[in-house]
Amino acid sequence: MTAEIIAVGSELLTPFRQDTNSLYLTEKLNRLGIEVGFKTIVGDRLKDIVRAATTALSRADILIFIGGLGPTEDDLTREAVAETLGLELRRDEGILESIERRFTERGWKMSPNNRKQADMISGAAVLRNANGTAPGQWICGRSDGTEKIVILLPGPPHELQALFDSAVFDRLRAKVPGECMAARVLKITGMGESACDARVAPIYTRFPDVETTILAGTGEIQLHLRTRGPSSSAASRRLEELIALIEGELGDFVFSDNGDSLEQIVSYFLQMREATLSVAESCTGGLVAERLTSVSGSSRYFLGGAVVYSNESKTEMAAVPQELIEVYGAVSEPVAKALAEGIRRKCGTTLGLGITGIAGPTGGTAEKPVGLVFHALAGESGTEVAKRNFSGDRARIRWFASQQALDMVRRKLR
Repeated sequence: MTAEIIAVGSELLTPFRQDTNSLYLTEKLNRLGIEVGFKTIVGDRLKDIVRAATTALSRADILIFIGGLGPTEDDLTREAVAETLGLELRRDEGILESIERRFTERGWKMSPNNRKQADMISGAAVLRNANGTAPGQWICGRSDGTEKIVILLPGPPHELQALFDSAVFDRLRAKVPGECMAARVLKITGMGESACDARVAPIYTRFPDVETTILAGTGEIQLHLRTRGPSSSAASRRLEELIALIEGELGDFVFSDNGDSLEQIVSYFLQMREATLSVAESCTGGLVAERLTSVSGSSRYFLGGAVVYSNESKTEMAAVPQELIEVYGAVSEPVAKALAEGIRRKCGTTLGLGITGIAGPTGGTAEKPVGLVFHALAGESGTEVAKRNFSGDRARIRWFASQQALDMVRRKLR
């Protein structure tokens, strides 16, 4: 069975609001073996919602509408779906009483326009909303000789998620065939998209039953793998076969086979090795520290660091000899090495990271262009230094630099 998710709201067609509900619903539907074939965003105009609903009925088995169930004039999902299905709206007095009671219990005065939230499409089952005033609706019928399921859900995420879990998930499970879907995400760093695909395409094309999508991100490649099976375990085993072959081909270029971020992987390795880390950052401006500390419990292994942006701070906070900067320049291999070793000594950590570079868009020269970054990783056995030239704007270069820094730690501990 295929589904279409239709998010209703003119605000979602502006730069200021984003539909995140469909991501949650897609994950839930995939668990049931339901593929989401289309996602639609439509504004708050009756004719546009009717047009979107009519199109969705022609191509999907399950239609899930998000939003447009509120009390205002532009909340028109109920009206549009009723018109599309050729059904009447009726006011449910029981629901109206529960809405009025909700306002009374909170000491609020109910505006008359809230009464429209009790309007139900003829034949719809009520999906009680414990977290808001607008109930959801479930309509099951036939269109063009095939069974269609139409579901109306409120827009606020905390209402939608609770309502879907409590009132929709099990209803859908009883309707869909006994097939399960499994999905995994492999994350790769240190190679480009074309090089990665050239190596893995001969492998994944031998698995026609696995849908494979390759996506290029900033500093990493993602392989999204999805397949179906008679059970979750059977589908997962099929993915494991493919993953084992891909990892065998790419080796340690693969840093995650379950969707974890690079900072999470670094966290696992640091804790596994009982190691600690400190960072002296120049061009990344604290981005590496921010990524490390975004992982809960990072105080166990990340002891601290410094943003050493000026030459003086490199000397004062990471003990970089001033003569090194004068002779080689702030962006150089010797300075990166001194940053890593100096911050390691100062913080007393197992490993020390040093990063210095030119993020641009100004500051580059013919000898040291924008995008040049030196990374150094100091440890008990010595210090390794890597030189990289990243392309792109300032934000992209900084992110690439942070990715390279974390990957150096991962490879060292691995």
